[in-house]
Amino acid sequence: MKISKGSKIWSKTASVLRLKVLDIFILKKFLGTYFMATILILAVISMFDITEKLDAFLTAPLKETLFDYFSSFLPYFANMLSPLFVFISVIFFTTKLAGNSEIIAILSSGVSFKRLLRPYMIGAAIIAAMTFLLSNYIIPPGNVKRIAYTNKYVRNKSVQTGIDIQLMARPGEVVYIGRFENSTKTGYRFSFDKFKGKELVSRMTAQSVTYDTTRNYHWTVRDYMIRDFDGMKEKITSGREKDTIIPIEPKDFLISANDWETLTTPQLTEYVEKQKMRGVANIKSFEIEREKRYASTAAAFILTLIGMSLSSKKSKGGMGLNIGIGLALSFSYILFSTVTSSFAVSGLTTPFIAMQIPNVIYLAIGLYLYRRASKF
Repeated sequence: MKISKGSKIWSKTASVLRLKVLDIFILKKFLGTYFMATILILAVISMFDITEKLDAFLTAPLKETLFDYFSSFLPYFANMLSPLFVFISVIFFTTKLAGNSEIIAILSSGVSFKRLLRPYMIGAAIIAAMTFLLSNYIIPPGNVKRIAYTNKYVRNKSVQTGIDIQLMARPGEVVYIGRFENSTKTGYRFSFDKFKGKELVSRMTAQSVTYDTTRNYHWTVRDYMIRDFDGMKEKITSGREKDTIIPIEPKDFLISANDWETLTTPQLTEYVEKQKMRGVANIKSFEIEREKRYASTAAAFILTLIGMSLSSKKSKGGMGLNIGIGLALSFSYILFSTVTSSFAVSGLTTPFIAMQIPNVIYLAIGLYLYRRASKF
């Protein structure tokens, strides 16, 4: 019996429609479970945080607590624990599908394991895009308010005093401040040297210098003396007070814990390049933060691959065993990322390599599990 051309087209169309329905079904399960897991775990984290900081929350105005602290606290932790939420989501609903023999039925109908992976990767791409936008552009401005809130009501970790500050303002221009008090924006025992090649051409010294917060790079020096050198000649100028422009500001040398979390990625890149030019040494944390943001984007794909491959077969231990393995792997990924960052701090590797080591190792694990799982 001959099969008509129309029947073939209809059969092919029906097959495509079934696959699209399958994609939508898995995608809904994936994203729905992901957001539900995020909400539930964040609720638990919030309760622990409220218990820990109860005195501060009772002291601070409710408006500040809600809009300055929790409005950035929740996205911050949701983004930081995103790999955990991805893994739990994939493990949870895939194990359920496997337990009901739905995955066996899908594969038996002619759908390849590779094709089954597609909606998972689409879901991972959506989560990765959200993670990228949050970590690189949206969360850092919110962290400014969150960190200011904790410094004000919980524990002040901001650096308010600098001692023996020396840095390059511009090529050939070196600034030294003996002591700087951030509360008054005033420094003492100030000097500003200008070089032409290796030759000193000008030196300004002052008893004190104050930063004008209303204008960028404007400083006022008091009880100053300027010595200009021209070969063997020297010209001396002195006075009580003088306004001058020096292209540095207090945040360039008063670096507090977690300052890197308050900068968007373009700001981080600009800051790192500027500080390298100035010869500032303690910028590793800023470089690590930048590379971590890029590396965490790939984590959604890698952990989705591992989770799907691990839970696509029905296991005797059931969902509990798979979730236990998933939690262990996801926590180990987060812990491993923290450990490898210390390699960059100690100078063993560059920040880029340190942040990519977990991705490379877990990608190898994911590919191994994928090859094993695809042999149904």
